Amino acid sequence: MAFFTPSFGWLVLFFVAPLLIIFLYSVGETVSLTEVKTTWTLQNYIRILEPEILTLLWRSLWLALISTAVCLVVGYPVALVIATAPGRWKPWLLLIVILPFWTNLLIRTYALLNILGTRGRVNELLEWLWIQADGFLTLIGLGAYNLIGEEFEPIVFLGRWSGVIIGLVYVHLPFTVLPIYAALERLDRSYLEASLDLGASQWRTFRSVLLPLTMAGVATAAIITFIPMLGSYLTPALLGRGQVDMIANVIERQFKGANDWPFGAAMSLLLLYVTFIILAIQAFAAMRKTRGAADG
Repeated sequence: MAFFTPSFGWLVLFFVAPLLIIFLYSVGETVSLTEVKTTWTLQNYIRILEPEILTLLWRSLWLALISTAVCLVVGYPVALVIATAPGRWKPWLLLIVILPFWTNLLIRTYALLNILGTRGRVNELLEWLWIQADGFLTLIGLGAYNLIGEEFEPIVFLGRWSGVIIGLVYVHLPFTVLPIYAALERLDRSYLEASLDLGASQWRTFRSVLLPLTMAGVATAAIITFIPMLGSYLTPALLGRGQVDMIANVIERQFKGANDWPFGAAMSLLLLYVTFIILAIQAFAAMRKTRGAADG
């Protein structure tokens, strides 16, 4: 009991109490510039069903889903390389994955602004390749045909969904790699050896043996990547340039610019409800899988 009481008090004071305050705001009304009165109204939740808010929610879900899918496609091979690397290399490869966590998110996002800007490093590289290609075509006598156009047009990332997705993937990729790596480390390699010995190709072994056996790690990685992505604020705020807002950006404006704390609280709790639903589905699926394995 002596060990439980401080933990329980901390949980109540810094988790339950703030959530209760936000809930009371969400069922209240703004009666003055600095006062919110709890009237137990559901109007703030009904406003979420307005078309512009639903469009915003759909955009946030879509961006988070696409970014999570990209993280899984990129993160699984990275985790596989780390898991199969020689023992002396694994700590260094893991260090490379978690190294971005040692730098402040704001600084990393400003670095992305420098990389993805119209005159950023990516467009500078593409322009250099463009010039080299134009020079090569001129050298072999094809320059007169204008095969690659007149001049280089920079690719615009900032203020576009592509830039926001790149930023989300960059920030959250370690959350994808680490759970998948943990699942691969626990895997019994004899299953893979048996599949290859029986004549299965590497692709068939991956699709029929490796991926199903590590699916629990993939599901965990998808969830712990998707949930913080859905509530991302800084990345869409800086890389979206006000053109690609997500729900967290609108919540921030409700609390600061619009002074509509009840509506902002209602949208904040909506994110919490979505998180609870996703975690409940995962827990229910894990429970069914465990029960099925016990019955079998």
